[in-house]
This record gives sequence, structure tokens and C-alpha cells, in this order.
Amino acid sequence: MAAATLSAADAEKLNNLKSAVAGLNHISENEKTGFVNLVARYLSGEAQHVEWSKIQTPTDEVVVPYESLAPAPHDPVETKKLLDKLVVLKLNGGLGTTMGCTGPKSVIEVRNGMTFLDLIVIQIENLNSKYGCNVPLLLMNSFNTHDDTLKIVEKYSSSNIEIHTFNQSQYPRLVVDDFSPLPSKGQTDKDGWYPPGHGDVFPSLKNSGKLDALLTQGKEYVFVANSDNLGAVVDLKILNHLVRNQNEYCMEVTPKTLADVKGGTLISYEGRVQLLEIAQVPDEHVNEFKSIEKFKIFNTNNLWVNLKAIKKLVEADALKMEIIPNPKEVDGVKVLQLETAAGAAIRFFDNAIGINVPRSRFLPVKATSDLLLVQSDLYILENGFVIRNKARTNPANPSIELGPEFKKVGNFLSRFKSIPSIIELDSLKVTGDVWFGTGVTLKGRVIIVAKPGVKLEIPDGAVLENKEINGPEDL
Repeated sequence: MAAATLSAADAEKLNNLKSAVAGLNHISENEKTGFVNLVARYLSGEAQHVEWSKIQTPTDEVVVPYESLAPAPHDPVETKKLLDKLVVLKLNGGLGTTMGCTGPKSVIEVRNGMTFLDLIVIQIENLNSKYGCNVPLLLMNSFNTHDDTLKIVEKYSSSNIEIHTFNQSQYPRLVVDDFSPLPSKGQTDKDGWYPPGHGDVFPSLKNSGKLDALLTQGKEYVFVANSDNLGAVVDLKILNHLVRNQNEYCMEVTPKTLADVKGGTLISYEGRVQLLEIAQVPDEHVNEFKSIEKFKIFNTNNLWVNLKAIKKLVEADALKMEIIPNPKEVDGVKVLQLETAAGAAIRFFDNAIGINVPRSRFLPVKATSDLLLVQSDLYILENGFVIRNKARTNPANPSIELGPEFKKVGNFLSRFKSIPSIIELDSLKVTGDVWFGTGVTLKGRVIIVAKPGVKLEIPDGAVLENKEINGPEDL
């Protein structure tokens, strides 16, 4: 406990909070302890300040180029041995609220009527069938997605995968004014609580009993990824490298483009590899952090972690990850959520590395503009894998900007009779009351801006190349 460094006022705040939390009967003792410890660390101001002059660019030993990895074993028996050490864990706590969906984001349909979760299950089923191995799938839910996910996974009951679900912690939101837990003020429904970020994956694995069960089965590594990242598939070369080199932790990073300038990056700092997030960067260095010259890579949040190392560190309460304060407002009350991120744990593991992977391993769907990309002919679906279409010669994806009319999945789907062909598209900007017919082809730079009050329909079979369209007369 960091109580020694607290001022008298903060120590009193913490004591009052402790008694209030003790009276909350919705959550477990582990959750109460975890929450109070997090708040104590926050109050003690132990935030780690990075000394800019000590930051070093990591060498190829620390951030290993993917091309330099040894090939995966050719022998199916060796491959089976390797895969039997593996568990796949998808972070499934997020709701599709940004895209206008209720329920877990992982059940949004991505391609051919299949959801994120369907694709993940098909991928692992194929691995298990091909090699006769047993790679289980774990879904870390939040209290927001738990009930829905349990219903959804029933449909996979006849598949050849063990599917386990467990919940990440449920912490009370903190009232900023008097530092009391919101639920103790009568706000006991979902609005009183929050899931404390994916850094919570490590203690939650342990507290749920899943970690010990997996170790008993002889599992050694967990591959953790966001459920909405379609590029995060099991990679035998990476697993093989980690097992051979006994790396306790590996973060997949990929080269930054101008779209990723805010993403966390890996640095060497005082002899350890660690994640540097934009929030830790002193104001005068933010532009330098965003430049793609000095910090060339960013964190994809695809992580490979040794299970025994997780157990050891969680039991020693050694994972003191940077705290991310997230201020919110609930019914006019200012509250604070303290969160942590799983990538920040890298500095606590021995022999931790990054691997600089191809961009194809980072294909997240955060908005309908991403959905347009993955539903289009830019990608094809093979055995549950969403694979880049070779017909596109430009290695970069087109940049797509859709107006608010397209923000919700339902609206997005109704405005496209079919998803246009975008193999030769460089950029697309669409705003206003625009509707697409079937079989539309977009090439080069296309801008479609409907004037206010005008319904603009792009006819079936239209081919638009390097065009700006503001009304029917421009078609």
C-alpha cells in the first residue's frame, strides 16, 4: 500500500472510501481490495513521470522485426505441441454504442452475415481440426456484456472448442466532490459502476479461477487481443519465437501512419522496454511524440503473455500499471473512473519484447468507416480469416470519412444497397442524405456532399472516378 506517502487529508479520504466500499454488497472482496488499492495509488500521485532525455529507441533485439523470426515448425506433431500450450483470449467487454448498437460489439455482423465472434470461433475451430490440438477460447466480458455473451455462445456448443467466459472487475465510479463511491449514494444500477480497462485482464484471470485451471491443463501462453481486431489471428511464428526464447511478454507493434499518431509506442527506458502513451508525454514534447520520424511504431494491443509469469506477478501485487483517469458525468454528477491498460504491464515481465508485425495484423473496426473497408471487395473471407485482396496494388487502405448520417450501423447498412467496389479507391468523403445503389464502383478520390435538404441517390452500377458530387446534376 502506498498509504505512507498520502497527506493527512488524502489518508482520511481513503479511510472513508474504504468503509463505504466495504458496505457495497454487489462486488467481491477481491474487487473491493483491487479498487481501494488503485485509488490509494492514484492519491499517492505515484504516476510515473518519464524523463524525456532518458528515452531510447529500442533495438532490433527489443523490438524484433517480424521478417527475422524463424519459420514455424513444418512437422504437424511439433505444431500441435506448440498450439497445445496456447490459449486465445478476446477482450469482449465493449458495447457497440459508438456504432449505435446495444449489446456486445463482437456480435456486429462483419462479413457474409458473420459476426466478429463467429469469425473468431471459425478460425480456432480450423486450427483445432487441422492439428488435432486443443486451443481454448476465453472471452473476458464486462458486467455490460456478460449476460448477452452467455446467450450468444450457446450457439457454439457443438463446436470443437472449449469456450470459457469470465468477467473483468466491476468498480464503483468515484464522485469527484467528496470522493465517495457513486453506488453508496443510491446509484446502484449499471450507471454506478465501470469496468476498469483491459489492464484488469491479469487480476481477473487469476480471481476467476481460470488462470489456475489453464496452468493445470499445461497451457503456457495466452494471446490477448481486442475482439474487434480482425487481423489478430493466431500466428505460429510468433508463438514459436516466444517459447524458444522464453519471453514472458510480447507486444505486437506495427509501423505508424498519420492515422495512428496518438497510439502508444515502445521505448527503451532505464534498461527495460516500456510503453509510452501520449498521456505521459510532457506537453512540450507532444508533437515530437506524434511525429512518425522518431516514434515509428505503435501498439496494436495484440499481446502474448506467459501464464506462469502472470500468476507470479498478480500474487505479488507487482503489476502497478500507469493509472488512466477517465472523468465522466452521470446525471449531472461529476465522477472519475480509474483505469489501466494491459500494454503498460510490459515493463514488469522478464525478457519482454515487441515484434514489429505487418499492418495486416491490425484491422480494428471502431466505426462504420472501418466496417465499409472490411465488408468491401478490398478483403476476402477464407476459413474465417479476413484477408486483403491481392488485386489491390496500393499497400495502404483508402481513407474513408462518412458523415453522421452513416454513424450508426443500422443507418449505414440501409444507405448502401450493396457495398461499393473500392479496390482502386484512394479516398472517400460522404456527407448529407446520400444513398448508394447496387454495384457502384469508386476509384481515385471521391467526394460526395449532398446539399442540405437534398436526397442524393447514386444510381445502380455508377462508376465514380476522381469526382466531386454535390447534386444529381454532377452524376
